[in-house]
Amino acid sequence: MDIKNAVKEKYGEAASRVISGKGRACCGSSPSSLINIDPIITNLYDEAQKSGLPDTVVLASLGCGNPTALAELKPGETVLDLGSGGGIDVFLSAKRVSPGGKAYGLDMTDEMLALARENQKKAGIENVEFLKGEIEHIPLPDNSVDVIISNCVINLSADKDRVLQEAFRVLKPGGRFAVSDVVTRGDIPADLKKNLLLWAGCIAGALEENDYQAKLKAAGFVEIGVEPTRIFSAEDALSFLTDKGFNVDAIAPKVDKKFMSAFIRARKPL
Repeated sequence: MDIKNAVKEKYGEAASRVISGKGRACCGSSPSSLINIDPIITNLYDEAQKSGLPDTVVLASLGCGNPTALAELKPGETVLDLGSGGGIDVFLSAKRVSPGGKAYGLDMTDEMLALARENQKKAGIENVEFLKGEIEHIPLPDNSVDVIISNCVINLSADKDRVLQEAFRVLKPGGRFAVSDVVTRGDIPADLKKNLLLWAGCIAGALEENDYQAKLKAAGFVEIGVEPTRIFSAEDALSFLTDKGFNVDAIAPKVDKKFMSAFIRARKPL
């Protein structure tokens, strides 16, 4: 199975889990593996932000940060969320850009799109549109959005250069790139980065922070910055790696403080 199909399968399962009423979505291989992603996905949104949103929006959230809280969205702006999932960041963005603004959500998984559109009906938010497509091929015209956000999705792509090039293309001159993502510091054991289950669980596809900045620069962005928001310890790594077939006692010290959630900023030049 290739990376894209692995990601699609796992996130399809996550959406189906929420739709069927089985509880919170999870990226792991079984419902019991929810603990394996707890250090990444918990406590990202406060109660005020979640207020008024259906439970299925929050249950389907699988991000690693809260980009809408950091992106400084303004009324009247057009926002695009890459890999929008159940829609939580799209809905929060839509509120921030009202009146006069619009929020697009882009996702490749049919189950997530169905869940997001149902969530939109429940929430009664009108200035939102969900699009089917891949983040490597954004179905929007050049220079059409003010802000691109994303929440722990770009690291799942096997072609991150293409994703960043597409983000640059659809942003208006002066437009902002403001995403949450998992990044690494220093070298990571190769067998971890090759594991598809970990890739679909937001870890193995992560770029080294300096590589991320270099790729943004190569795509044409300026004013690039990486701000750590949560740095994962060896103890967190143990919870990621449990039941994945690794010698966790041997591996955990090698990844101590090597993975982190970060807010990545950049701007398309005027």
